[in-house]
Amino acid sequence: MHTVAVLALDGVVPFDLSAPIDTFGWARLPDGREPYRVRVCSVRGEVSAGAFTVRAPYGLEALAEADTIILPGVADPTAPLPPGVAEALRAAAASGTRIASICVGAFLFAATGLLDGLRVTTHWIAAADLAERHPGVTVDPNVLYVDNGQFLTSAGAAAALDMCLHMIRKDFGSAVAAHAARMSVMPLEREGGQAQFIVHDLPPAPAGTTLEPLLVWLEAHSDRDLTLDEIAARAGMSTRTLNRRFREQTGTTPLQWLHRARVRRAQHLLETTTYPVERIAAQTGFGSPTAFRDRFRRVVGTSPQAYRRAFQAGVS
Repeated sequence: MHTVAVLALDGVVPFDLSAPIDTFGWARLPDGREPYRVRVCSVRGEVSAGAFTVRAPYGLEALAEADTIILPGVADPTAPLPPGVAEALRAAAASGTRIASICVGAFLFAATGLLDGLRVTTHWIAAADLAERHPGVTVDPNVLYVDNGQFLTSAGAAAALDMCLHMIRKDFGSAVAAHAARMSVMPLEREGGQAQFIVHDLPPAPAGTTLEPLLVWLEAHSDRDLTLDEIAARAGMSTRTLNRRFREQTGTTPLQWLHRARVRRAQHLLETTTYPVERIAAQTGFGSPTAFRDRFRRVVGTSPQAYRRAFQAGVS
């Protein structure tokens, strides 16, 4: 039986703690046996989890016996690690134990030095802080999880479920992972390289600024093959002035903003319709399916078909 040790420190995020316990706990082998033994451990018997207290039956010695160690996020991920934690994690790593972090648990992981030189991820809102505090790691805020083999990191709490299912699939195959996914009411096939969904909102202009009416018009006409000259004419500006205003107020260019508006519209159609890719490409102004697939993958980090499998909710 594969032992999973979930390390709960003071201020542990409740969902980050429960996600691996539930996901690994739902796994079953074809003969009905449980493939995982999950143990919650800590530096002391009880730890704070916000509105409630968590009892940890195991101490740090459980890390030495684990096949996999999970590091959930905590309320203050920049706080120093409690005495003995970094040493126990390094010793486990030296013996080949797999270690994975959830959300801002990447800060705890990086504090051990084990992630130096590796590509990692965390919740997009904390990515810049992680990169600043730990310059030895390469932070990618645009993916759900990163698998470096022995060490894994995941983005927000929902991405932790994707990472756990990915580990189950590697350990015991797709059938066991599919069962755990169904019991968790989760899609199995969200790819680790898929972008964190929340980061793809359109760059806004501050309310009341000169670009606000133009952005509304652009989004409404994102299915048209608009040129920069047409957009500038609509705005009553030269193309140079338009580009400068866009960068000042949205941080991007008019055409880049338009591409993102098209991608967002395509995401909506992929989630809510069964339209073929060719129709969606035409309705979102990309022209050809090839251009649509290429732009969608560059912005979202996965293919339109993979996105539809992950996010479409019972459309018939």
